[in-house]
Amino acid sequence: MGLSRHSSAAMSNTGSSRRDVLKAAAAGTGFLASRRLAELGQHMKHRAFVLVHPAWHGGWCWKKVAPILRARGHEVQTPTLTGLGERSHLARPETGLEVHVSDVISVLKHEDLRDVVLVGHSSSGAVISGVADRVPDHIGHIVYLDAFVPADGQSVLDLVAADRRQILEELAKSEGGGWLLPRFAPPPWETIVRDMWGVTDDGDIRWLVDRLGPTPFGHFKDPVQRVNPAAEKLPRTYIRCRRYPSARFDQHAEMARRTASWQYRELATSHHPAITSPDNLADLLLELAA
Repeated sequence: MGLSRHSSAAMSNTGSSRRDVLKAAAAGTGFLASRRLAELGQHMKHRAFVLVHPAWHGGWCWKKVAPILRARGHEVQTPTLTGLGERSHLARPETGLEVHVSDVISVLKHEDLRDVVLVGHSSSGAVISGVADRVPDHIGHIVYLDAFVPADGQSVLDLVAADRRQILEELAKSEGGGWLLPRFAPPPWETIVRDMWGVTDDGDIRWLVDRLGPTPFGHFKDPVQRVNPAAEKLPRTYIRCRRYPSARFDQHAEMARRTASWQYRELATSHHPAITSPDNLADLLLELAA
């Protein structure tokens, strides 16, 4: 349709040339290419995505990704776990993994969500594992985004290196009253975000640092329950962010590669693709949901 308009203009204007028509055609081709992902979203069935943030964050961390998925016609929920983000005032010493699992389950049930693509980033690999065990009938696909994959009875703390575990325990004791974990490491947040998590844009760094906050330590030290056979049959994908060094995540990635019931994907990003590469992450989530 756009090409015909340019063609008629070429015939009516003596200054127009064949090159004008070719340029119009090229522009039309580019436009169609740019709509490829949108058409994929339009032709796939409606899905509900539930995106679960990691420790220290809140539902706000998906702010760049959620609109992309919604623009493709899908429902997106980004719950904030108890004691974090805008719910930080609800933190208590007893707040732990089970509370966070229940947070997500409440969203699934009250929003009447089925066939959900459940995504957990980093430490919330434990959260989504617990959710799947309790309500597998609500879930269509589980996605571990550069995340911990605890076995039954394991906690996130069980999966971190011994020296890192000691650092986390000392931080919780010295700065969090023994029940809050203030940061990922001793340096200030700006250093962690830039040098350890690989976020380089100054605006993104400020946005993160202004919002990151302590996490109830139970989120890390409480063991996950994985005893439901129905949950273990759910489709699962592990996404490894290759620019973030982590021996544990490399082990999870290798497990996914060699396990028939898992899919494995990679992103050429740092640990925070929802912040640094939201389009690429959304593309991959849409592919997995198709």
